[in-house]
Formats: sequence, C-alpha cells, structure tokens
Amino acid sequence: MSHPDEAPTIFVIDDDRGVLKALARLLRVEGWRVEAFESAEAYLAHRDMETPGCLVLDVALPGIDGLELQSRLAAPVLRPIIFLTGQGDIPSSVRAMKAGAVDFLTKPVRAVVLLAAVRAALDRAAAARREFAESAELQQRLSGLTPRERQVLDLVVAGRLNKQIALDLGIVEQTVKFHRARIMKQMQARTAAELIFLVARLGVGTHPNGSGRTRPEIPQTIPKS
Repeated sequence: MSHPDEAPTIFVIDDDRGVLKALARLLRVEGWRVEAFESAEAYLAHRDMETPGCLVLDVALPGIDGLELQSRLAAPVLRPIIFLTGQGDIPSSVRAMKAGAVDFLTKPVRAVVLLAAVRAALDRAAAARREFAESAELQQRLSGLTPRERQVLDLVVAGRLNKQIALDLGIVEQTVKFHRARIMKQMQARTAAELIFLVARLGVGTHPNGSGRTRPEIPQTIPKS
C-alpha cells in the first residue's frame, strides 16, 4: 500500500465531456492531481487502488452506473465517493449515503460546495489509510508470535490469571510469565490493558482453549449535463 501521506488524486467520472473538462479544470486549479474518465468501465480498466484520493462520480452513467460502480469497489472507504446527479433523486441519494458516500450533489453544483466535499472526502480517505496502515502493522506484530504465545495471548485477553493459564495449557506459571513478557514486547504494549486494546483492534477472538480464531471483519458552478 502507498504511504498514507502520498499526494492524493481526484478521479472524476462523467460521460458528459463538457462537465468532465470543467470539473477537472476546477480541481486542477486548486492544486490537486486529477484523472478523468468518461465511463465506469474506463475507470475500472485503469484504476490503481494504491493511489490515495477520492472519486467525483456521476450517478447516471451509461453501462455501469455510479451506484453500481460504488457497489463493485472492494474498499470504498479508502477512496471515498462524491456523487453528482443531474436531477434530485432521494432514493438514490439515500442508497449512496448508506453505502458510505461522502456527499450527493445536484448539478449544477457551486464550486465552493464541490471543493468542500472533496476536502472532506480526502480527509476521510487519509484517516482510513492511516487506520489501515496501523492495523497492518499490528497484524505483522501478531504474526511474529509463536503458536504457544498466541494461546497465552488469547487466554490473557479472556481475563485468565497466570495460574489459570498454566493450568489450562499444562505448563508451569513461570513459563506463562515468560511468554507474557515476550508477548508484551512483540506487541509493543506497556500494560495488559493496552495489550487487550491492541488485540481488540485486530478483531482477534478469545476462546478458553486459546484457539486464536479471528472474527470477520470498525466549487463556481459546474454545468448540468
């Protein structure tokens, strides 16, 4: 994954060439990098999810429309969507917002409104990427534990005391203390509470036998087309 602080790109998708050029020009004047597409298919053929940014997406596209494209994207939170529509459509706007869209704007849209929505989308994207990077780092720390340490970790998170863990696993209490110290160092946790918080962020389940299962995955005016 790209660095979370990498300069973002605004991906604009609209089948009206006049609108597409106006949007791209406005966003470039603001200093953002812009890539423009006349269809969802063109975007899907080109897209590189490693590049941070957001989408400014027309709802009424031919072929794959905007709402269908939103549903196809694997990780919309990493590239948030601002929808544009030529006519007010409450059901579509509700559906888009429930699916995580940043905003649903009606053309012609004022430049100040669009730019504010883009800034909000980029802020959301940056926060999501930081969260993703932090989770990936935590997962890497977790993967450095031995199978026995994973068992001890699960039981610690489940609230078991050292004596109870030793009994559960058939080992001596001193060995449990050794494993706990290793776990704290590997996970870079200073306290048991911090360790439990880190494990909770990863969604690692706790089971009495220490099985370590994981739960399933927390703008001026643009012309109207």
